[in-house]
Amino acid sequence: MTLTVEKLDEKSMERWDAYVNKAPNATFFHLAGWKTVLERAFGHSTYFLYALEGDEIVGVLPLAQIKSALFGNTLSSLPFCVYGGIVADNEQAAAALREEACRLAERLKVGALELRNMNASTADWPVKKLYFTFRKAIDPSDEVNLKAIPNRQRAMVRKGIKEGLCSEWDDGVERLYRVYSESVRNLGTPVFSKKYLRILRQVFGSACSVLMVTHEGQDVAAVMSFYFRDEVIPYYGGSTAAARTIKGVNHVMYWELMRHSAAQGYTLFDFGRSKAGTGPYSFKKNFGFEPQPLPYEYYLVTSDAVPDVNPLNPKYRLMIKVWTRLPLPVANSVGPFLARSLG
Repeated sequence: MTLTVEKLDEKSMERWDAYVNKAPNATFFHLAGWKTVLERAFGHSTYFLYALEGDEIVGVLPLAQIKSALFGNTLSSLPFCVYGGIVADNEQAAAALREEACRLAERLKVGALELRNMNASTADWPVKKLYFTFRKAIDPSDEVNLKAIPNRQRAMVRKGIKEGLCSEWDDGVERLYRVYSESVRNLGTPVFSKKYLRILRQVFGSACSVLMVTHEGQDVAAVMSFYFRDEVIPYYGGSTAAARTIKGVNHVMYWELMRHSAAQGYTLFDFGRSKAGTGPYSFKKNFGFEPQPLPYEYYLVTSDAVPDVNPLNPKYRLMIKVWTRLPLPVANSVGPFLARSLG
């Protein structure tokens, strides 16, 4: 059969998602809803490509362009997502999608095309060895899951519960945003808009939830999670400065999410990506998760080197230091303008 590459439109979104939901290597971040999210929340141009053999979809590659005077011009699969890249039934479909993506990158004159692979590909492209992911099976039994957490971290979960920490689901994003925006400001990172969180909830519905952690009626931590097939993916999480005086806040938050998810029948806990040598990397590893490298690969178009837009880059050190000292209302006002270009 003739192999063609098409661009996703609204009429094909249901077929796209049917393919993603059955493809073994697909992830939550390959779903067609991300096209809507990136366009509506940030105004980014999207190019969701799919390969057809006859009338059957045999491969997908979601792409979006971020064009920024501060951080450069990139085409990525997929901005704001930890995973992406090509998902295909065979090498021919994968090659066709890759070739079309390269042609698109050259036509758009981007610095680089970035594929955020979970697994290494056969392409001989430069690879950035910066991020690791943390994924582990969870059991239906709370006792089994608690015992799987190393002793010191398990003790912190118990201390947090003893401190009176409680968890509850929240239907909105206001409480999450208050906690999360303070958390990322304290880390020196610009926060995205509240609108983005609202759109995520609107687009993904029941596959997107918010868990709050409270102490004596006060919100001290929050996490937005995604659900895909048998996986739960805690994605946007953080805690307030007040949480520093309470033992085990983050431990309890992720334990409660794990506990609730296991009860709902989810069997895999995806802790997401972190950079080696950082606090989140150590926290996840100490929680009993083994790091797995994420082989992000790059096709260089106008750039001479792989892009290096991340907080560990020394050129951003002063900006990060200044950002941590901004009043929260100022950071929340200016942050979304910068965050939309970070991806």
